[in-house]
Amino acid sequence: MKSELAEMALDQQPPVVDDDTPETVPVPHALVPHLDEIAILLDIDGTLLDLMPTPREVWVPPGLSDTLNRLTERTSGALALVSGRSLNDIDLIFAPDVFRAVAGHGAEMRLSVDNEADDVHAPPLDKELKRRLAAIAKLSPGILLEDKGYSLALHYRLAPHAEKAIYESVSVIRADLPNAPIEVLPGKFVCEIKHSGFTKATGVRELMKREPFRGRRPIFIGDDVTDETVFAIMPNMDGLAFSVGRRAMGVNGHFDAPADVRAFLARLLDPR
Repeated sequence: MKSELAEMALDQQPPVVDDDTPETVPVPHALVPHLDEIAILLDIDGTLLDLMPTPREVWVPPGLSDTLNRLTERTSGALALVSGRSLNDIDLIFAPDVFRAVAGHGAEMRLSVDNEADDVHAPPLDKELKRRLAAIAKLSPGILLEDKGYSLALHYRLAPHAEKAIYESVSVIRADLPNAPIEVLPGKFVCEIKHSGFTKATGVRELMKREPFRGRRPIFIGDDVTDETVFAIMPNMDGLAFSVGRRAMGVNGHFDAPADVRAFLARLLDPR
């Protein structure tokens, strides 16, 4: 797909991350005329929404749902949330609104807002494995356990001193179960364990093969280590990637905070 949008993308090559790297950010007015050509893919925690001490404390700021709904309309439905959260959790956060999504780090995908899920790419974690992993939360009263079905997360934002002990305990379990098809995902004060074989990137690849995303140029915005798999595939899709809160390797630019992402999205709706 050759257009002014394609020419604009050529001017935003991924920078080498060092102290001399310019602070590049997307220019909203350059994208506004091309919303019918792009797909907007957005991580949630730390990207759209501000991080909170616990996962249950996140909240949707006023106006964000309206912005997402209007962008969904302007892109003919080609807007999706890409998250490690389950579809059910995403829907609880954004209720009563429902959005297309890649959820559970690629374990679930929803292409229609009328469906609970169109595809499920992984079985739930083994119950015995979950039991052993859940016991790690007893290392400190500040460790919070989150069961996502397809993965299990140990949040330690309230107990940062427990980080080393958490990862050591997970390593012991993995050593005991060398053939278990699991993967450990380090994040911002969270250690998440999921089935191997699927990631946010595999979910996005599949999403981009389906309508209404097929044939569009993806723009992905994410903040965490788990988003790096999607950053890495954007050049292969002729897409653009932007990180939040840090200059991640291989991105086209970055935002300082979720508030800047929300302002950018709102400006995409401004015809001026």
